[in-house]
Amino acid sequence: MPAYFETGFMVGRPAWHGLGKVLPADTHLSVEEGLVAAGLDWQVDLVPLEISGHEEDKHGSMVGQRVPSMATVRQQDKSVLGVVGMRYNVLQNIEAFRWFQPFLDANEATLHTAGSLHDGKRIWVLAKLNRKSIEVVEGDTVDKFLLLSNSHDGTSCVRVGFCPIRVVCANTLAMGHKVGQLLRLRHTSSMKASLDDVRDIVNTANQQFEATAQQYRALAHSSISPDDLRSYVRQVVLDVPGDTPYDKLGARKAATLQDVIDRYHAPLGDRYVSTRPTWWRAYNAVTEYYSYAAGRNENTRLKSLWYGDNQKRSEKALTTAVTLSQAI
Repeated sequence: MPAYFETGFMVGRPAWHGLGKVLPADTHLSVEEGLVAAGLDWQVDLVPLEISGHEEDKHGSMVGQRVPSMATVRQQDKSVLGVVGMRYNVLQNIEAFRWFQPFLDANEATLHTAGSLHDGKRIWVLAKLNRKSIEVVEGDTVDKFLLLSNSHDGTSCVRVGFCPIRVVCANTLAMGHKVGQLLRLRHTSSMKASLDDVRDIVNTANQQFEATAQQYRALAHSSISPDDLRSYVRQVVLDVPGDTPYDKLGARKAATLQDVIDRYHAPLGDRYVSTRPTWWRAYNAVTEYYSYAAGRNENTRLKSLWYGDNQKRSEKALTTAVTLSQAI
């Protein structure tokens, strides 16, 4: 198993590079069962830090002195996950899972994917909303998910948000309507109360998904030319002006441009969906690149989709596609 991915599960078919254990499609996990299946049935302690050294050390007089920081330590193996401030509060893995309990009780969602990256420093829980999938065009659907991600090393907030995933290729897409889409919650004493408050916002999830679906459908009915495709990829993937000459891109960017264009012509879900030259097809070529090719390896791609730059780039790819398709 690759180094960055530690443990995890997913329900149904393998997705996101086939990492983790795959459970049958009709599996309905409880919070406790999901915690164990994900390999996240461990706790994190906060341990005071102090200065250590040898008597002959010039700082020897400071040995044993407390410093204003704490270490986050996994109880299971005593591994140090990170160093955090004195006001830091741990969101235990079981608490992250229990946040989904009201949705499971009401049959509004089922646990779908969960796991940890970087030796437990990052964890995520993904629940599939039990609402009708979005059909962009016949045979091409997008499922609706709710994502909670957290870090135990102090490098990121707790984040809760809505996450569309294209079924035929498991591409993680962007939400075009962001009211309440992604909340960042700080690791402070008020964190748990804030998580409770988030439940009120989830009532708007389906409306947001449907509003975004209208953007997807508009892209699926807007034709794109080969020149517009190349210009689009230059802007959203290469971060250069759309009219930048090919011979000015450099070898690496030229190779990336060709990679995305190849994915446009032969996408993972090609046998399921229309082959018409559309902006929807172009947008999905970009998200497929971010999901399956960008970055150094499959683990950094997953991390970036859940936590980092590729999430932002996917959002830019969607908004740019909508803007450019409307301008033509």
